[in-house]
Amino acid sequence: MSTEQIIVYVLTALAALVVVLTRLRLGRGEGGAGRVYVGRALLTLHTVSGGLALVVWLVFLLGGDVVSEGTENLIGIAALALWWLVALAGLLILVRWLPSRGRHSADGTQDTWSDGPGLSVLAHVGMAAGVAVFTWAYLSSVV
Repeated sequence: MSTEQIIVYVLTALAALVVVLTRLRLGRGEGGAGRVYVGRALLTLHTVSGGLALVVWLVFLLGGDVVSEGTENLIGIAALALWWLVALAGLLILVRWLPSRGRHSADGTQDTWSDGPGLSVLAHVGMAAGVAVFTWAYLSSVV
C-alpha cells in the first residue's frame, strides 16, 4: 500500500468523524454554538449525505476486485459527488458563526465543545481539503 493510499484511508476516517461529531454537536435541541441558527434541513443533509458518502466510498475503496471496472468508476464518481455535497453542506453550516448585526440580532451561544468557531472551521475546511485529496486520488488513479 502506497503512502498516498494510506493518506486517503486516514482522511476517510477523519471525514466520518467530522460527520458524526457535527451531528452530535448540532443535533441537540438547542442547535449548538454559533450566532445564527442554520436549521435542521442542512444538518440532515450533512448527516445523510455523509453516511451515504462513507458507505459508497468504502465500497469503492475496498470492493475493487468484486465490481467490474465500469461499475467501479460509477461508484467512485457517485462517492465523490456525495463527498462534495457533504463538504458544501459543512461549509454552509459555518454560516452560524457569521456575526449578526441589527436591532433584533442575538448574541452568540457557546457550548462545552470549544470557545468560538475554531473547531468547526478546522473540521469543515479540513473536510473540503480532504475531499479535494479524494478527488485528486481518484483522478490520478491512486485509489
